[in-house]
Amino acid sequence: MEYRYGLMTVQWDDKDKSLVLIDQRRLPNRLEYIRCKSHEQVADCIKSMAVRGAPAIGVAAAFGLALAAINSKAKDKDSFMHEMDAAFKLLRDTRPTAINLFWALERIMSKARGADSIDKAREAMLSEAVAMLKEDLDVNRRLGDHGSLLLNDGDRILTHCNAGSLATVGYGTALGVIRAAKEKGKRISVIATETRPVMQGARLTAFELKHDGIDVSIAPDTSVALLMARGMIDKVIVGADRVLRDGHVFNKIGTYQVAILAKEHNIPFYVAAPLSSFDLKSKVEDVIIEERSYDEVVKIAGKRIAPKGIRVFNPAFDVTPPTLITAIITEKGVLEPPYEQSIASVLVNEQMMNST
Repeated sequence: MEYRYGLMTVQWDDKDKSLVLIDQRRLPNRLEYIRCKSHEQVADCIKSMAVRGAPAIGVAAAFGLALAAINSKAKDKDSFMHEMDAAFKLLRDTRPTAINLFWALERIMSKARGADSIDKAREAMLSEAVAMLKEDLDVNRRLGDHGSLLLNDGDRILTHCNAGSLATVGYGTALGVIRAAKEKGKRISVIATETRPVMQGARLTAFELKHDGIDVSIAPDTSVALLMARGMIDKVIVGADRVLRDGHVFNKIGTYQVAILAKEHNIPFYVAAPLSSFDLKSKVEDVIIEERSYDEVVKIAGKRIAPKGIRVFNPAFDVTPPTLITAIITEKGVLEPPYEQSIASVLVNEQMMNST
């Protein structure tokens, strides 16, 4: 089967030695690209959400470290590693919740540490970042194939936030499942929540599904209960920024309430996440929930919609407990409860394969 990867969010220009990113702040009105030639530019793109989505952030950050290596003027390995540590910290501190960021940065740093010269470190770091870009496409394709088996012809799928091509290098996680089902000839329609306050569903999910010819409608976040009560939703599929070893899922704010409503209406609630999004070390209370800016809530397109001086709560993520999750779709297959066992089993097998 030939796969289409949708929009390519992260691309490496080897001739120009630059990272090319879709500027997601401009969507859906303009499809524009940013060319990054330094790790500082990459960090700014991550922090400002020009690039967003856990897998895309991870790969972008990997190239950010590679750019730091390419641009380094260090004359000895110790000075070089000092520069890489500083770049690592700058990129690490851009967003605190998505685990892929830390996973990707550590993976690139391990190549720097293992090289016996600056030139070999540069080569190894860039090569690893390129490999991660290609792996992301392959991982999402395999994840999509596994998840597509859970969808029936004619299913109406609700998704929250954006977990598609724009949240990854290409193809997507939650939307990758939908793409794979369509490629297998299934008629699938999608309802995308607006996803306040930054409107990733209305701006990004609707844009990329329409771009790829997939049937999509937009619904206000506050309409989910009514849509479910009217029998208009067959399944829910969302992505994840972090999955803990016991199955707790950190995802875009609003995911938790969608999961509660799905449970109440007996609708399957699926999470699509690559193994790079799994965190086997942290407990729920250890994970920092990012608090984003005041203006995201009180303004729309730069126009104030709330009184001046009002207090604002703007957490970017929430936590969905495993009791509300029907299954977690990964590139290694579909994991079912009890998650502590199924997650441990697939990750132990993965580690064994990687060590051979």
